[in-house]
Amino acid sequence: MGLSLLWVLRGWRRPDEVRVRATPTSLPGVELVTATVARIDVGSRAVHTSNGVLGYDALVIALGATLDEAAVPGLSKALQAGAAGEFYTLDGAMELHTKVDALNRGRIAVLVAGVPFKCPAAPFEAAFLMAAQLGDRFASGAVHIDTFTPDPLPMPVAGPEVGQALVAMLEDRGIGFHARKAVTAVDSAERTLHFGDGTTEPFDLLAVVPPHVPSAAARSAGLSESGWIPVDPQTLSTRVDGVWAIGDATVLTLPNGKPLPKAAVFAQSQAGVVAHGVARHLGYDVPERLFTGEGACYVETGDHQAAKGAGNFLCAPAPSVTLYPPSATFHEEKVAQESAWLDRWNTRTSAP
Repeated sequence: MGLSLLWVLRGWRRPDEVRVRATPTSLPGVELVTATVARIDVGSRAVHTSNGVLGYDALVIALGATLDEAAVPGLSKALQAGAAGEFYTLDGAMELHTKVDALNRGRIAVLVAGVPFKCPAAPFEAAFLMAAQLGDRFASGAVHIDTFTPDPLPMPVAGPEVGQALVAMLEDRGIGFHARKAVTAVDSAERTLHFGDGTTEPFDLLAVVPPHVPSAAARSAGLSESGWIPVDPQTLSTRVDGVWAIGDATVLTLPNGKPLPKAAVFAQSQAGVVAHGVARHLGYDVPERLFTGEGACYVETGDHQAAKGAGNFLCAPAPSVTLYPPSATFHEEKVAQESAWLDRWNTRTSAP
């Protein structure tokens, strides 16, 4: 489960504690088909899979985003050589935890290798969590941590006040923040990052957010040139009748022209909107439900505390979001959220 990966990185969760195992029991009334999607043909209303062709009357695309390490020259080699690690997969988060444990001195570079990416707060949370994991090695200055992003501020869609507040939190902890740094190559032999502005930065350990791309299956639907699926901001419908998309596979344009962040909290609320939309499309008498843009995310600070960003992202002319200071209460809210999601998918025995 994505929201738990940072806690795996910190060493607070074991892999078997954060796995989601959807079963017929957790999906009452739903036929569960396990297969790989090869191609989506919206013209003939068919999904071609490794387990046969599925026809449909209504289609909801929820295929997420895919990591593409090869998009940055040298990044795949750095990951394979152990000079770099990532925390967007379960194995990656476990391996990076071990690498941080083994680092006695030097510099950790936390790099956003491309935008958009899942969970805008995640790279900065990772910096906080690794600093806490290092303990005295970080506090004494034996190990330094710096963050690099192509964006002008962290979480830019949330607005400059939120971004500036997060930069202040990083600086208060002694973590460096470097804006507008678009990586062009990673040299694992020299342990050096190369950026589009002609500068270079050394590292001893690279913690990277790999570039994200649409899945091949989502691109096959042909709903946009980029592969990210444009949706109506309120209904999540696509340009094709009877087809919706939710979550990280989509591009939902906000009133200020920027895309909605890729975050699970939005996918969860979008699911209810689309469920009503599908039912109405199929002729059922149910009320219309619209996506409101309300959402909140937590920014873990490594000490069993978390800040919380909350607000409405569909507000005009720009999102209205507030970043609340770190507290143990917000951390416990995220723990409760994790528990509820795992219970929903792994142990539920009755209809939701």
